[in-house]
Amino acid sequence: MKTVTIDPITRLEGHGKITIFLNDEGNVENAYLQIPELRGFERFCEGRRAEDMPIITSRICGVCPVAHHMASAKALDAVYKVEPTSTATKLRELMYMGYTIYDHILHFYFLGAPDFVVGPDAPPSERNIFGVLKKVGIDVVKQVIKHRAYGQKITEILGGKATHPTCGLPGGISKGLNEEERHEIENMARSSVEFAQFTLGLFNDVVLGNKDYVDLILSDPYQLYTYNMGLVDENNQVNFYDGDVRVTDQNGREFDRFEANDYLDHISEHVEPWTYSKFTYLNKVGWKGFTDGPNSGVFRVGPLGRLNAAEGMATPLAEEEYKRMFNTLGGRPVNSTLAFHWARLVELLYASERAVELATDSEITRSNLRNPIGEPGEGVGVVEAARGTLFHHYKVDSDGLIEKVNLIVATTNNYADICMSIRDAAKALIKGGEITEGLLNMVEMGFRAYDPCFACATHCLPGEMPLAVNIYDNDGKLVRQLERNLS
Repeated sequence: MKTVTIDPITRLEGHGKITIFLNDEGNVENAYLQIPELRGFERFCEGRRAEDMPIITSRICGVCPVAHHMASAKALDAVYKVEPTSTATKLRELMYMGYTIYDHILHFYFLGAPDFVVGPDAPPSERNIFGVLKKVGIDVVKQVIKHRAYGQKITEILGGKATHPTCGLPGGISKGLNEEERHEIENMARSSVEFAQFTLGLFNDVVLGNKDYVDLILSDPYQLYTYNMGLVDENNQVNFYDGDVRVTDQNGREFDRFEANDYLDHISEHVEPWTYSKFTYLNKVGWKGFTDGPNSGVFRVGPLGRLNAAEGMATPLAEEEYKRMFNTLGGRPVNSTLAFHWARLVELLYASERAVELATDSEITRSNLRNPIGEPGEGVGVVEAARGTLFHHYKVDSDGLIEKVNLIVATTNNYADICMSIRDAAKALIKGGEITEGLLNMVEMGFRAYDPCFACATHCLPGEMPLAVNIYDNDGKLVRQLERNLS
């Protein structure tokens, strides 16, 4: 048995490695995606003041901070039995649209696009943002940088900081919006609508206009037939900030639907000894291992999972793109992993349109920013992070201190799917021991489409961590060495 290791894997947040096992014929027996880092935020949040949680949890990751901040604020709403004011709710959602804009632009142009704009077989030195620059031109890259900065500026105006916001409070938000700021956000949002449309046009020309790329998207190695999950409004349209959690089956029919507080009745987590991230599954089906189909409880979240779980978009331009995507790829649901990239651009357009709607809402500059809170207890907050459905669950004692924290993040929800995607790609692409750098990159494309955030996902300690302790005396001489699980 021969092993091939891709370490580190590239163009993602966090650290991970792929190990591919080849049989004597040089074909792939199996492949694993291992997450070798541990953050452990769930444990060291215990004993902290509840109101500090939106600040603490935003530090889990520099890519997902707004998602954690908002899920935490919503969990505190539930803990203190308070509904935010209408103005505060709209300000929260507007900030969230800014986050989605900059996050989706980052992934498409910097992380995902090199595989398509430059090409999956291009040399690694060219398969990056600089290679994209050569293909699309400096003027396009300037627009990429400008509009990603617009998303961060919206977050900064409303949240206090561009990366780690500080505005979320139980029952509302700490900072309002004046007319000058509102006008600035409106202009940035309108420009982002135009840029999202341009990006969809670029995707149409470069990717959909290339038959080889379309064939790759629809090819068997990148198909996965799972359940899909996402937040939806009362019309079953995608909503990033609020709504019911909806699950659809492999044929697009509603399979389950629940409110955030009931998530443990519907979702459980499975642990494997070889990774520091857990695997989620649907309780109604159960954990059946790394397999897809209706008899496996594995589900997908994120842009493609959300669009599959919904029945449309709540803004007009995004709705047209939603229909075009599904019509082009054979109807809903779309099971191609590589279609995550297209779904992400549909969401970029939706977030930009929704930002315009919120920035022009008559309530957005009002000063009623917070409602009084009740006594502390237990609560769950859920939002749609850029990477998928994110749950924050807190138990708080009578002194307002955290007793227990449970976080189920988007990449945890997608982890089993990612493992299956890289395994299936490796099995289909690597034959007879012939391995090229381009083939290994195409295996990586199986995880890259999910835009995983492994720092967010690592809360599990399935065994004892490897540890070495060396004890020295005053002269620097080693006097004792303690080891655990180093072999």
